[in-house]
Amino acid sequence: MPVHTLHRTQIVPASLEACWSFFSDPRNLERITPPSLDFDVRSEVPAKIYPGLMISYRVRPLFHIPVSWLTEITHVEEPHRFVDEQRVGPYAIWHHEHFFTALDGCRTEIRDLVHYALPFGWLGELAHAPLVAPQLERIFAFRHQAVAEIFG
Repeated sequence: MPVHTLHRTQIVPASLEACWSFFSDPRNLERITPPSLDFDVRSEVPAKIYPGLMISYRVRPLFHIPVSWLTEITHVEEPHRFVDEQRVGPYAIWHHEHFFTALDGCRTEIRDLVHYALPFGWLGELAHAPLVAPQLERIFAFRHQAVAEIFG
């Protein structure tokens, strides 16, 4: 089972504290998710993440087919890093690290590092290049633009 890597970096004109405050609030996830995914949080979420937090939601990633997704926040190192991992969902593996680095008092580097693997062995891999990789590119491009607007 091949494990794929997605890496994105963005610099925003905001303090480390402001970035952490926004990204550590799971209620903001919908704001940086493309409307086309029809993202719907199914569980109660607090204003701030913590290790062990489980978040249940539904998305429609491909062909508008609904998929249940359960994420666990596994690591929190405030205000520099947190990790979310899929427990139930469309991937065989989904491990998403979020990094925040203060560049100066008014700019922060935001880095996403995602390791993921597709289900269904070689059959799932056939869908990677034509379907999954482009979809992830669109999702993270939307996220980049949304974050730029929020902090711009």
